[in-house]
Amino acid sequence: MQFLDGREPTVDLTYDDVFMVPQHSSVGSRYDVDLSTSDGTGTTIPLVVANMTAVSGRRMAETVARRGAMAVIPQDIPLDVVESVVSTVKGADPIYDTALTLPSQATVGDAMALLHKRAHAALMVVDGGRPVGIVTEADCAGVDRFTQLARVMTTELITLPSGVDARKAFDVLAASRHRLAPVVSHEGALVGVFTKIGALRSTLYAPALDGQGRLRLAAAIGVNGDVEGKARTLAQMGVDALVVDTAHGHQDRMLAALAAVRRAGVDVPMIAGNVVSAAGTRDLIEAGADIVKVGVGPGAMCTTRMMTGVGRPQFSAVMACAEEAAKHGAHVWADGGVRHPRDVALALAAGASQVMIGSWFAGTYESPGDLHVDADGRRYKESFGMASARAVAHRTASDDTFEQARKGLYEEGISSSRMYLDPARPGVEDLIDLICAGVRSSCTYAGAATLSEFTERAVVGLQSAAGFHEGRPLPSGW
Repeated sequence: MQFLDGREPTVDLTYDDVFMVPQHSSVGSRYDVDLSTSDGTGTTIPLVVANMTAVSGRRMAETVARRGAMAVIPQDIPLDVVESVVSTVKGADPIYDTALTLPSQATVGDAMALLHKRAHAALMVVDGGRPVGIVTEADCAGVDRFTQLARVMTTELITLPSGVDARKAFDVLAASRHRLAPVVSHEGALVGVFTKIGALRSTLYAPALDGQGRLRLAAAIGVNGDVEGKARTLAQMGVDALVVDTAHGHQDRMLAALAAVRRAGVDVPMIAGNVVSAAGTRDLIEAGADIVKVGVGPGAMCTTRMMTGVGRPQFSAVMACAEEAAKHGAHVWADGGVRHPRDVALALAAGASQVMIGSWFAGTYESPGDLHVDADGRRYKESFGMASARAVAHRTASDDTFEQARKGLYEEGISSSRMYLDPARPGVEDLIDLICAGVRSSCTYAGAATLSEFTERAVVGLQSAAGFHEGRPLPSGW
């Protein structure tokens, strides 16, 4: 990356402070751009779901991996739960959506509790391992919640054979005017769900798969306790990357934790952070990190900068850390501060191999937690910062009452925030489409067919607040 006319900035910059200048391009279409990453994590698009309890869980990890991204399971999740998550994700089909299932004797109340757990919003009624009906929210409207599903389900099923070509599946669904259909094995057993939009996406994205053809995911660990033992356990479970995570990554405990993970002999990429300086990046790489996580205070749920005055504008932080990492043959992830697809593109232009997203993905069907409805009928999920009182309470649940109360006095971060689902893009895949469309287009403007070319060819200029405002659309007119 270079600055327009060689005008190096004299202050640190946020994503809003910069813009990209179009360059001569031989890339004819954004579909010709390869978004695969080169940092050893095996992802095919440069997106990572942040290790936040309100954002990253089983459904999120499975869904984003099908589209080539990777989720990081938070460090405060008990190991037995993590093992269950890893097993579920590794056992999921890499192409078809996981079906929500209930037997025909189950009730409408049972169905309503499950329908919003997946973006496809349909429940397969299964008897003897075979789909016998489909239930949607419309089928349950105005029906007594104790009514059995056999009485409300749609029984006119269109089924697709496992291994069906995506175009053929789309044509079958379009011709029958069905939004989705169950996918079945040769024996008629339910394999998964294929939607029309899922068929399209399967031709646009390549899933992030491990060496055995299973979906990828990562897990986080802290810098305290038995770091070596936990790292070894997680690796044995089958996680594809380890994130050694703490708010202040440039400290002795982090360096000791990295050494402990290396002693464990874990043969997966190791990510460590967070830092915002070249010195911090260098020290973490020398201690054993393959990838350094960059960002202090830019997240939507984070109050670190207001509480402590500590942090750094994210664009400059990524740029400085990426430059240092490149000297050592390592990489950086940009963690936090992205609110638009342009921000993701600019983080990649600054040198990040991937971009971590937290709160933006919290308001989706796939994030953990229950779906709520406010007084105006708008759907939302609750999100919270990982240094907030709520997160601290989760992490200190095994402490005695005195210690819990004492640690609860000092917290940072927002403990509860409503993340509303966008009616036009309520699923995480909808947001991935939005982001990847923007990043692909950015690459074509830079004349880049790959992410490495994009970082090399991007030309960035500085802008005023008015310049940023000028670029915002006006959906409501003048």
